[in-house]
Amino acid sequence: MTTDSVGDDAGDGDVPVVYDLAPDCTVEDIESDTPYLATVNGIVEYGIFVDLSDAVSGLVHESTLDGTFAVDDELVVEVDNVRDDGDISFAPVDLADYRVEAVDHDYRPTATTALDTNLGEQVHVEGIVTQIKQTGGPTIFQVRDEHGVVPAAAFEAAGVRAYPEVAVDDVVRVTGVVETREESVQLEVGSLTAIEDDEATDVRERIDAATAEWAEPHDVEPLVEWEAFEKLRDDIREVARLLRETVIEGRPIRVRHHADGDGMCASVPVQRAIEGFIAEVHQDPSAPRHLFKRLPSKAPFYEMEDATRDLNFALEDRAKHGQKLPLVLMLDNGSTEEDVPAYETLAHYDIPIVALDHHHPDPEAVDPLLDAHVNPYLYDEDYRITTGMMCVELARMIYPDLTDDLRHVPAVAGLSDRSKAEAMSDYLALAADEGYDEDDLQAISEALDYGAHWLRYDSGRHLIDDVLNIGVDDEDRHRRLVDVLSTRAEEAVDDQLDAALSHVEHESLDNDAHLYTIDVENHAHRFTYPAPGKTTGEIHDRKVEETGDPVITIGYGPDFAVLRSDGVRLDIPQMVTELDEEIVGGGVSGGGHLVVGSIKFVKGRREEVIDALVEKMAEADLDEDLSSASPLTE
Repeated sequence: MTTDSVGDDAGDGDVPVVYDLAPDCTVEDIESDTPYLATVNGIVEYGIFVDLSDAVSGLVHESTLDGTFAVDDELVVEVDNVRDDGDISFAPVDLADYRVEAVDHDYRPTATTALDTNLGEQVHVEGIVTQIKQTGGPTIFQVRDEHGVVPAAAFEAAGVRAYPEVAVDDVVRVTGVVETREESVQLEVGSLTAIEDDEATDVRERIDAATAEWAEPHDVEPLVEWEAFEKLRDDIREVARLLRETVIEGRPIRVRHHADGDGMCASVPVQRAIEGFIAEVHQDPSAPRHLFKRLPSKAPFYEMEDATRDLNFALEDRAKHGQKLPLVLMLDNGSTEEDVPAYETLAHYDIPIVALDHHHPDPEAVDPLLDAHVNPYLYDEDYRITTGMMCVELARMIYPDLTDDLRHVPAVAGLSDRSKAEAMSDYLALAADEGYDEDDLQAISEALDYGAHWLRYDSGRHLIDDVLNIGVDDEDRHRRLVDVLSTRAEEAVDDQLDAALSHVEHESLDNDAHLYTIDVENHAHRFTYPAPGKTTGEIHDRKVEETGDPVITIGYGPDFAVLRSDGVRLDIPQMVTELDEEIVGGGVSGGGHLVVGSIKFVKGRREEVIDALVEKMAEADLDEDLSSASPLTE
């Protein structure tokens, strides 16, 4: 124990010393044959009960007392007996004069990772509050030290906030008994005190240093050797570090991803990795469910509808559950100027945003609003490096135990987005080693698209896990499910093409490319699979196969157009920028890759926009490297 003298005569060594225990002192801080200042807390026929601190109490038997006492009276006592069950009896000490020295508890903090070895024992934890949740019973404080996060339950009264002076991000010292609740470790709080000044600084510095070390990603060998990908690796590693740090700090993570095959191949591995790491850090087994959310986005950008919903849910979670506002992770979208309004909305609440995407970016527009931005175009590469390929490596850096479940996923991502990357042959070979041939992978891709269409705005977690065969314990179910969904997808595509192909119009452009156009609003089934973008893509693939020449396909509706090209370098983002400048009042917006994209416009200006678009397409350069007939390897 540590002591501090108090009183005017503290320096008088001839006056006996009586020790006054601080409220957080325990039986470890008391000694035999030592006088302590006690306060009466109860009176019974056989004596009085006294408190020496919040955790040290006992009986003074009436046979040892001289005189009468009332509750809150003070007296000096010393330890008389300590029973095997821990009960303490005290005896009064008669002192005519004495000086008081305060006793502080000699804290030896217990690491959160060691709590399960101290069940039923009183321990001390020093850390930072990451969440405060008021239940119908106790108040639950999530407390983070250098090793993890533990829930600490403090009870004032049913539904009443305990320790209202303590806030999220405060440094605290918790004294409590280690118990189990629903098979997880929890502290039953005896006392919870905010630490301030230099002591708090020391705790923060200790935790910050440990966090920085713990947040470092794992060093993993890439699944395939690929020079182009190595340009991105350091920045992907930095995102992995940021996400691990976010988990350690107890901040939720909300993922938004494009609702297509590549978006699923990107988001599901990241979800698995982050949830696995959350389970490592947090003692609460429900933490992965509360601290991670994944939702698809229909558009290849962050729509205001999605952003305002995400923000509203985050604010409600903060109000109801005491959570911090989340980090938003954008996957397979989030790189374009169309994302800016949503980002600016979140910026008002200081919500961090990270984007991993392979659509053509507008870095000048989005980078000031992003905490991290990874996109192959920023390294003089292009969309052939899909987001799914990037995110499999990201997931392995966060939680490498997943590697065996993910070896086939980059190939699925590449086929889903028709990547002609030189590494595709290596990814296909890697998947083959895991028992998937190219037909299997293509079927998974079709099943993902089909499932995503009907899931709409739902993550479909377990269904998509089964389709991708990630963390699945029934291989046969995976294959049956993929067969059913991919077959239904093929049948739906055939039905759609039977209705649409006779209405496809053709013309030859000045650059010798074939142009095919289709009014998908009037000549294709609506509100079913495939959607207009998929319908346009399927028509495009048929025409490429028929002609073997450079092909451009436009599927249009009242106020939108979906674009596909093969063997033609369109630079769709640049065309959208030019159209918006040239057609005043056309409301042109959109984007995509060099060869795949979509645009929106004002309904009344459709003919003008599409005519101008076709003129630009006629001037575009032909490029064999962008042809589906080009080889997979260089």
